[in-house]
Order: sequence, then structure tokens, then C-alpha cells
Amino acid sequence: MAVFNYKVVDRDGKNKKGTIEAPNRDGAEKKLKSEGYSIMSLTEQSSPLGGIGFKKKVKSRDLGVFCKQFSAVIKAGVTIISALELMGDQIENKTLRKAIADARTYVEKGGTLADALRVNPDVFPPIMINMVSAGEMSGNLEICLDRLVEHFEKDNALSSKIKGAMTYPIVVLCVMVIVIIVVLVAVIPNFSSMFEEMGTQLPLATRMMMAAADFVMYKWWLLIIIVAAIVFGVKFFKKTPFGEQLFANIGLKAPIFGNLNVKTACARFARTMSTLMASGISMIDAVEQVAKMMDNKIIRDGLMDAKVQVSKGVPLSKPLKDMTMLPPMLSAMTKIGEETGDIEEMLSKVADYYDEEVEAATNALTAAMEPMIMVLLAGVVGMIVAAVYGPIMSMYDAMDNV
Repeated sequence: MAVFNYKVVDRDGKNKKGTIEAPNRDGAEKKLKSEGYSIMSLTEQSSPLGGIGFKKKVKSRDLGVFCKQFSAVIKAGVTIISALELMGDQIENKTLRKAIADARTYVEKGGTLADALRVNPDVFPPIMINMVSAGEMSGNLEICLDRLVEHFEKDNALSSKIKGAMTYPIVVLCVMVIVIIVVLVAVIPNFSSMFEEMGTQLPLATRMMMAAADFVMYKWWLLIIIVAAIVFGVKFFKKTPFGEQLFANIGLKAPIFGNLNVKTACARFARTMSTLMASGISMIDAVEQVAKMMDNKIIRDGLMDAKVQVSKGVPLSKPLKDMTMLPPMLSAMTKIGEETGDIEEMLSKVADYYDEEVEAATNALTAAMEPMIMVLLAGVVGMIVAAVYGPIMSMYDAMDNV
């Protein structure tokens, strides 16, 4: 969340100034206007990290639960204001609870629910705002909420599959790092004095291990600085045009991971397009919203170009076919949907297909990484054993030869 300094005029004509938190300038403006202020000036406070900070996000699971409960309450005949008040008391996520309270305040002043959600664009994604807006205009808010529930549940399931595949290797690597640190801090120093008393030339592996132990014990603070500098440096580099393009290419072409990223993008594209268009949102607007939610710059730029072509009357399947990073099946199935006049249903089937493909890819990834991790572990253990016991065995051999 960014912090903005503001100068405003209230309904009584009095000047006020202060600070407000919002995800961006647009969000800050909408918050102030919703409270009846006329904005004179609005400037963002500078951050010592230059905007590299980490933002808290509301998970798809939380949004799905909110939409499910909100839909049930609306179907029971409860007003939107009362429903928002009721939901605010039940939601555990503090960020979401505050955003719901802001939405209730906005609706109480006569605003629409969709506009109320726009006050917190960092909490409520564009797909949710647009579908709520479509539901309000068509009088089918409950139906749109039910579609959002299905969308968020499947999106959460997709994310869970990917995270589940990465949990095992991450845990193993973390344990390996901890073990290495313990060995360097608690084991190696005990052997160092003995090695010094031997007075013999130590192998390179042993000297490197002893140097690493000294570094971890006496210069650990420098290690923290180096790691922090690398993390923030990479995060900053990814925000540059060149860095974003580079990481986008790596994300699509990396062995194993590239295939998984492409299939995940296809699943989310097809699912979101189907959900938006089934709710009455035009294809042009749907493509734009899907493009904005894509993390990969290459895919995002390709979809924004597709939006321009669709606005000129070109079928969606044509620009999708030109996006060579996407599998041909996506454009082929989209073309069939266009020809049959049931593109929403076809995209839904495509999403189901790629959901299964993502699950198969994550299983293959886990199966491929397990032996690689075991080999890595064996290599690390072997290096430690060789570094510690190599000189000892050499000393015993020398004693036997005397």
C-alpha cells in the first residue's frame, strides 16, 4: 500500500490535509471522493525502498468464500448494505474485512457495489469488479457471484497444485541449508584445531570448508547483507523493461518450468475468458482484463495486441494463433467455438483440459526433481565427508608408513 499526502475541501468548504493509504493514486482519489471531499492536491510519499516493498494480497480462496457467502445472503433477500455488514463481521482476513467495510460505506452513500469494490483494486481483482458490474446492470448479481465462486475455487485449486509440487523440493533444500550451517558452525571448528596441529598441507576442499566456516561464524552479518542485496536487486531488476522481458523469456523457455508456466497461463486465460463472457462482458473487454492479470510480459503484450485486433473485427483465434509461445490447441479450440457460436462453453472445456495438463505437469515435475535433489544431497554430504575425513585418513596413512 502506498501513502499519499492530500489537501482537500470538505462539504462545508473547509480546507483539510492529511495522509491516506491506497494501492495507487486512482484508489486514493476514489477513497477521498467517496467521503465527499474535493481534491486540491494529492502526492505520493517517497519510499526508501523505491517501491520495492512486498504487498499483502488477498488469496483467491478468501475471495471465493466471500462471494459464496455474499451470494447466499443476497438470495435470501438481504439488502446489499446489510449483506456487506454481515460479511464484514465473518471474514477473518483483516485486509479483506477492511475493504468490505470501505465498500459498505461507499454503498451507503448511494454508490453501486461495483464502484465500491473499485475503491480497493488491490483487494478486488478486475474480473470480480467487472462481473459484479455486469450483474448489477443485468439484474443477475447472484448468478455472477456464483460464477465468481466457481472461478476463484478453480483458480485456487490450480495455484494449490503448483505450490504443492514445489513444497517438497523447497523443504528439502531448506533443511539442507540448515544442516550445512550447523556443520560449518558446530562441527568444522572442532576439527580446525586438530588440522592445525597436524601441520600438513590440507586438501583444497578442506581449506574451502574451513574458510566457509570462519565466514559463517564471524561474518554472518555480511552474508545477510549479500542475500538481502541479491533479493532486492533481482526484484528491482525485474521491474525494469529489460529485466521484465528477460524473466518473461526465461519463464516460458526454462526446461520443465516453461511448459508448466505456459499451460498454467492457458488454463487461466480460458477460464477467465469463459467466466467473463458468460456474464455478458464483451470479448474486447474480456481480453483486456485477462491480459492485465497475466504475470508474464510476453503473454500480456500478446493479449493486448489481440485485443486491438479483435476491436478491428479480427476473430480472437487469429491473434492467438500468432502468439507462438501458446500451444496451437488453444487457438484451434477457440476457432471451433467461434464457428459454432458457443465460445464460452468451448473455452470452459479448454480450461478443464489445461487444468488436467497442469496437474500432470506438476506431478512430472515432482517426480523429476526428487532424484535430482537426492543426487544434490549426496554430493553435499560427500563433499563434507571428504573435506573433514580426508586429512584424517591421510594422517593415518602417513603414520602407518612410518
